Parts: sequence; structure tokens; C-alpha cells
Amino acid sequence: MMPVKKRIYILVKTYPTISEKYAELVCTAGVLEDGAWIRLYPMPFRLLNDDQKYPKYTWVQVNVERNTSDFRPESYQPDISTMVVEPKPDKLDWDERRRIVFRNKPIYTNLQALIDEAKSTAKTSLAVFKPTKILDFVIESDNRSWNPKKLATLQSQSQQLNLFQTPEEIEAEFRVVQKVPYKFSYRFEDDSGKQSKMMIEDWEIGMLYFNCLWRVHGDESVATAKVKEKYLDSFLQRDIYFFLGTTKRFHNVAPNPFIIIGIFYPPIPSPNQQISLFDL
Repeated sequence: MMPVKKRIYILVKTYPTISEKYAELVCTAGVLEDGAWIRLYPMPFRLLNDDQKYPKYTWVQVNVERNTSDFRPESYQPDISTMVVEPKPDKLDWDERRRIVFRNKPIYTNLQALIDEAKSTAKTSLAVFKPTKILDFVIESDNRSWNPKKLATLQSQSQQLNLFQTPEEIEAEFRVVQKVPYKFSYRFEDDSGKQSKMMIEDWEIGMLYFNCLWRVHGDESVATAKVKEKYLDSFLQRDIYFFLGTTKRFHNVAPNPFIIIGIFYPPIPSPNQQISLFDL
């Protein structure tokens, strides 16, 4: 299959992970102009040029081809050398974001129905989900450093690929993002009253934690409390949706293969706006 240029509206950037095969990765997902989901993987975000480092809610153009090593139908492999990031609008327009996000796609409210669809021949692995009620925001301790074996592999790859660079240049390029030492999850109900706990793995929550940590001079308890305040108190004053995605490894085997890969939190619409959403 020949690569095809796609115009993609970026909705999801997960917090970076370390892979022995692909080095440092960010799973990226968005929607095409017709509203269809697309996943870009692998995406070596740190190797992108500065003008290619796409923020959320921007359009990018990039050549992609179907990722044949991934059975999930939305997965495509990008050619990062072709990536162009379009200028971000000067004004934040939540109505326009809503139109793009909700175009030609269902908004799931029943988690089991979505899981059943993922396990069916459809293999659905990206979705917009509207929780009926958010019950809690859960913070749990996690490993404080990356897997040493994966780090060693990554460092070896960096050195092998840069034989003509000085040690200082290699060191400058070998920048591994700091690991978040906590797991953050939502506990919520769907429209059947079923309660679930689901981990949040988006870029925003990781950066929010480290920004809060810096502002409170390294006090982790205060930093995590500030993260909870935003995700449980501030966001619940808005019209909250989850962007859900599966991991390839657990898609077919986990009882619930989905994790929260992004939060969409536009203002609560007026009654007139709520009616107009059905016309999208």
C-alpha cells in the first residue's frame, strides 16, 4: 500500500512511554475531515522538529500508510518527514471543536456496548464516551523510574545511530521524559449504573502534575491534590467526555481493554446548543 496524505485534527497525545523497539513514543489519535478516527503509531515525538510538535486541537497533514502489524482498523504509521502542522486558530472556539469531535460518530454512554463492539469483527479501538456520573478521581503510587532494561536499550540505540556525533551531542539528543510516579484514574457510572475505574494516560495530566510540582517546590502531596482539584472539581463544572482507546496488547484479552487517552471538557452548552448538536 502506498502512503497517502491525510489531514488530521489532533485530539489525543498520551504521556510518553519507553519502548525497546521504538524508543520514546507518544500515541497520537485524531479525526479526519469526515469525522473518522485515526491512530498514528509509532510517533517518536522527541525526534520531531520544533515546528512539527503538534499541540492538541490543531490540524496536521502527514503521509500515512496502514500499520499492517496492528489489527486495530484505525492504526496508521506516519512518515514524520512529511508532517506539517497547520497554524492554530488565535481564538479558542469550543463550538468548532464540538463540531469536529462529534462529526459522523456515535457518543457511547454504555461501556459494555462499547467493549462488545471492540471484541466484535468491528475491532473498534477509539471512541468518544460520555459518563453518566463521575464518582471519584483516584491517585495511586506507581514506579518512580522507567524500566532499566528499556532505558539501556534506548541509550544503546541512540549511540549506535549517532556514530559521527560527539558524546556531548549524543547526550543532548538522549533526553528521556520524566516518569510520572503516580497513576491517575476516574471512577464513574455509565447509563446502566455500572461502576468502572479507568486509568487516564493523556499528556495533559502528566504535564499538569509536573507543573504543579514545580510551583509547590517539590511537595508531591500538594501537587497531586491540585491535579485532583482540576480533574474532579473544575472539570465537573464542564460538559465532560472521555476519549477512550485500547492498547494492542490487551484489546482481545482484557475484560475492559479501554483506557482514557484524553478528556474533552467544553463548557456546558445552552439548551439551544444542545438541540443543535443533533444536527452535526
